[in-house]
Amino acid sequence: QKRLVESGGGLVQAGDSTRLSCAPSGRSFITDSMGWFRQPPGKEREFVAAISWSGDMTAYADSVKGRFTISRDNSKNTVSLQMNRLKPEDTAIYYCAADGPNIGTSTEEVDFGAWGQGTQVTVSS
Repeated sequence: QKRLVESGGGLVQAGDSTRLSCAPSGRSFITDSMGWFRQPPGKEREFVAAISWSGDMTAYADSVKGRFTISRDNSKNTVSLQMNRLKPEDTAIYYCAADGPNIGTSTEEVDFGAWGQGTQVTVSS
């Protein structure tokens, strides 16, 4: 099965920025939508952002809208999440997801067919 690998993350101070990236581990070109989910400590995994194959359509959770930007580079077969003005509430394991539905139809994790193992982002106050 197609596997995704996240990169980036780590310890960041509140108000700072960081960037996450994701790409398939094998030779595979992703043509469906991709997204990011996160799981804060003690909470369930939640939707963060998604982007269409063309990159022209995006969706964001209200908690990150205006601060996070999702993008993709199909020539490199990667998707990224630029995270600005980070808050302690952003602390979570961030997961990359692929093979998602059309943007605007669903933000449910069960509708994404491929996942990464996650990367930790910790925001200190």
